[in-house]
Amino acid sequence: MGTPLEPREAQVEEVLERLYEEYPDSTISLNYSNRLELLIAVILSAQCTDERVNAVCADLFETYRTPEEYANAPQEELAEAIDSITYYNNKAKYIRSACADIAEKHGGEVPDTMSELTDLAGVGRKTANVVLQHGHDVVEGIVVDTHVQRLTRRLGITEAERPAAIEEDLLGIVPEEDWQQFTHLMIDHGRATCTAINPDCADCVLADLCPSAKPDAVVDLASGEEW
Repeated sequence: MGTPLEPREAQVEEVLERLYEEYPDSTISLNYSNRLELLIAVILSAQCTDERVNAVCADLFETYRTPEEYANAPQEELAEAIDSITYYNNKAKYIRSACADIAEKHGGEVPDTMSELTDLAGVGRKTANVVLQHGHDVVEGIVVDTHVQRLTRRLGITEAERPAAIEEDLLGIVPEEDWQQFTHLMIDHGRATCTAINPDCADCVLADLCPSAKPDAVVDLASGEEW
């Protein structure tokens, strides 16, 4: 007999089993064809929908193809190319700076270590984890985006609030072989069912595992307040 699972580990195991069945094709939803495009897309995706990022990147990736081209693009030109993205001016600055470093310090290649990636402008641990996992096939952490934050807290898997603390919690209870897929499953379920406003608890495959689930409407119609 194996060692009995701790309650949170058992809960995570059941959550994963159900979500794997519910979303068998769960994967990253950003469009890219190489590591540089992946990095640019993930930088742009911060507080912006993947659909919007994909729409913008369809033209962006035709216009700029190398780190040097991004780095040498005038700030105003690059900002205009992404102006339907949230915080486009700041993101244009990040992209130009990150690509300048990639060209000058990394031989034009997107780095393959957490420390080198997070040294780039606009790249935090979340972005670095995505690039490592999907660009370099290196899985050394769990991507904690807004869906992962929301769902893991609603499910009672963690009480942490900051992404770094949530990731630290998850690394101790999510099986290592599921680290990459855990994020995709959380994102798919967050989009389909456990939305930020009016989550569909009645039709949720995790409702009986979720301390936040309610049998009726999750909005008090009299007060208009969310649960």
